[in-house]
Parts: sequence; C-alpha cells; structure tokens
Amino acid sequence: MEDKNTSNIEVPVVQLENVTISHDSEPLLKGINITLNPGEFVYLIGKSGTGKTSLLRSLYADLPVDSGNATVCGFDVAKMRRRNIPRLRRRIGMVFQDFRLLNDRNVYSNLEFVLRATGWRRQNEIRTRIEETLTAVGIADKSDEMPYRLSEGQQQRIGIARALVGNPDLILADEPTGNLDPVTSAEIIQLLTDINRNTRTTMLISTHDFMTIDRFPARVLVCEGGTIVDSETQAAQ
Repeated sequence: MEDKNTSNIEVPVVQLENVTISHDSEPLLKGINITLNPGEFVYLIGKSGTGKTSLLRSLYADLPVDSGNATVCGFDVAKMRRRNIPRLRRRIGMVFQDFRLLNDRNVYSNLEFVLRATGWRRQNEIRTRIEETLTAVGIADKSDEMPYRLSEGQQQRIGIARALVGNPDLILADEPTGNLDPVTSAEIIQLLTDINRNTRTTMLISTHDFMTIDRFPARVLVCEGGTIVDSETQAAQ
C-alpha cells in the first residue's frame, strides 16, 4: 500500500474554522474548529443527537456547511459544487455501523464495484489491489463468499476493506462497532489502529464504546453543548 509519509505531510486533511452545521434548518453544531493532520487517529464521541453523524456527513459533502471555512482532502466543502462531490468522495473511505454491503455479490465484487466506480479499469491492477486489501483486513480467504453468510465481525472487515481499497486520505467510521460484541469490537478497533499506523491514513471514528477508547487511547473530540470540544485543547487550558 502507498506510504502517505511523503505526500502533503504539512497540509491538514481536515480543517474546519468557525463552522456551523444545521439539520432540518435548525443549527445543530456551531463554532466548530477542528484540524486533522495526515496520519492522525481521532475518536468522535457524544450522546445520541448531539451531531456526530451530522459532522461526518458534512465532511463528505452529504450535509451542507452553513457557514465558516471547511476544507477536506484539499476540497472547499463549504463552497463545493455538486459536480465536484464525487472527486472528494474518492479521497474518503466510509465505514458504517450497519455495514451497507452489496449482498447480491461476493466479497471480491463488493470491492471491485468501488474501484470501477472510481476509475480503475485494468483487471490485473484491480485484482492485485483487492487481494492486498483483503489481506490487510485479515479476510484474504473470504474473497468468494457472499457477505450475508459471514459473521458480523467479518462483514465489518469487508466494510473496512471497501473503505480502504481506493487508498483514501481519510476514513470516516460511524459507530463501526455498534453492532458488535465487546471482543469483536476490540478486534475491529485494533484493525483500524493497525491500518492507521501502517498506511498513515487519517481516521475519524465516531463511537459510544468508552471501553475501547480506554484500551486504544487516542485524541478525542467531544460533541456537547452544540459544538465540538477537543479533549487535548481542553486539557491544556
């Protein structure tokens, strides 16, 4: 996999300055100031309804940024035109709580679909990339399996592989362990931390799983009081 140590190391992957995000015309988050640098692993926590998912949706241009400056993977998402959204999303991998896999095709074809949708054409390059990605997430032997026949933990590994296969700059994970038992949850977070360390892919992980955060400590952003508080900044004050 490509080493991200050599690319744009001084340029933030995410830069939000005084950002406001609304839902159903009502301001949900105000005064958001966040910087995520290349290679960071960051948790996003907060009670249900405080705006975690809305923030993630705004980062991949599924929910508008109402005001402020917002740059994600080099794109100005506050002023983004609709035709540029696919270009942004090619730089972002998404992992979901409910997996959102294509259950009418096997594991290999789930990943092939992503690569072909983002411009990959050469079959040998596609196969090589899929094989190395499935190896990275620990399911190289499941390529021909149908996702619904696999365990929930294995399905989430497919979800992570799908997010990773296009070699993104940023992975956004929305409650990736929400449907998993504690042991499997720890395995999934361990996998994400290993990928982060090995590829320097920046990761923002939304979670309620405080036991996992304690086991795999990292920087924490907290959704509370209509804004987002950076635990590192708060601790320094």
